[in-house]
Amino acid sequence: MTNWEELKWRGLIKDTAGDDLEAVINKGGFTFYWGTDPTADSLHLGHYSSLVTAKRLMLMGNKPLLLCGGATGRIGDPRPTAEREIISIDTLNHNISCIQKQIDKLFDGKAQLVNNYDWFKDYNYLDFLRDIGKYVNVNYMINKDIISRRLETGITYAEFSYMLIQGFDFLNMYQKMNCIMQVEGSDQWGNITTGIDLIRKITGKEAYAFTMPLILDSTGKKFGKSEGNALWLDENKTSSYELYQYLINSDDTKVYEYLKVFTFLTPTEIDKIMEEHNKNPEKRLAQKKLAECIITDLHGTESYEQAVKISEALFSGNIESFSGKDIEVAFKGMDSFELTEDLNIVDLLVNNKICSSKREAREFINNNSIMINGKKVNDLDYVLSKDKCIDDKYIVIRRGKKKYFVGRYK
Repeated sequence: MTNWEELKWRGLIKDTAGDDLEAVINKGGFTFYWGTDPTADSLHLGHYSSLVTAKRLMLMGNKPLLLCGGATGRIGDPRPTAEREIISIDTLNHNISCIQKQIDKLFDGKAQLVNNYDWFKDYNYLDFLRDIGKYVNVNYMINKDIISRRLETGITYAEFSYMLIQGFDFLNMYQKMNCIMQVEGSDQWGNITTGIDLIRKITGKEAYAFTMPLILDSTGKKFGKSEGNALWLDENKTSSYELYQYLINSDDTKVYEYLKVFTFLTPTEIDKIMEEHNKNPEKRLAQKKLAECIITDLHGTESYEQAVKISEALFSGNIESFSGKDIEVAFKGMDSFELTEDLNIVDLLVNNKICSSKREAREFINNNSIMINGKKVNDLDYVLSKDKCIDDKYIVIRRGKKKYFVGRYK
């Protein structure tokens, strides 16, 4: 299977530019770029398909330039619905620093990181209009999909000019860094072709590009969205356990696609995994392999193993081996109650609204339906004290089979 055939097999090719793009990719040895604007202090799982594709091209023997838009981030890429909020320069610079560290780690320090502010900060506005603006027809810009969708509601000149800036990025890297190809998500196609047209008009030479299709879940929602929130690549913002829960619940109809897009497993390995998965879908073998590949790549083996440990312990109710850190990860975002004194089990359950009354609390206890830190409690005289807590601080109460409550001693 050639490089091009593998990219096609994985479903990574949507729009293309360059008559001999296939031959160029098969030959390899070229420099390409992928870019993003620093709108947050972390990339999210939605970016990951593009990053994996860039990493895949690097492993095929090509040189990646990974651009973080210190210049474009000051303007904001036009959205289909409304103008982006302008963020402060200090926030922008902080975000750039965080994102560059993430990219550097993901690519094992083998990718060149660039910031387009470096070549825009001293570019005179009149010179930019003379050098670049004269080559781009306004009618051409208006006809771009992302612009045309905003014309009725209105678009500012700043956002309208965004494609000129990104187009110049490609031209500048083509001329100064021998970057001949741009690789992005399909939403960037209009900006990409602007850069290709500039390169052709100004240098008389051809540049190349391809976009990747948008990756969706089974409901049509963007991959990497959980209950309306982005799943961040930063482990401090989205834990490996949270990623594991999202990935392990991937729909059977999508997991084959995800294995092809998001992992570095070979086609033979993926087909074998799916063959085993289809024999016993309830075991979720494909989803488990997907989670292992993604989390290990992002956070490392230790974090992946912790995610599995937490998941299996919560499923079985056996959390006796949990550390305080495990509890913080497993119950992140859950409301917790505070403890300041020793309490009888019945008072503990009622005072913290785990049970609605003392009568109900006694029923749960007598029916062996209360577990504290992984152990069943059926003694109505049981008293919780600090020395019975995990790390002398945490208490995890399970009521019934699935309902968890977390307490912390001050």
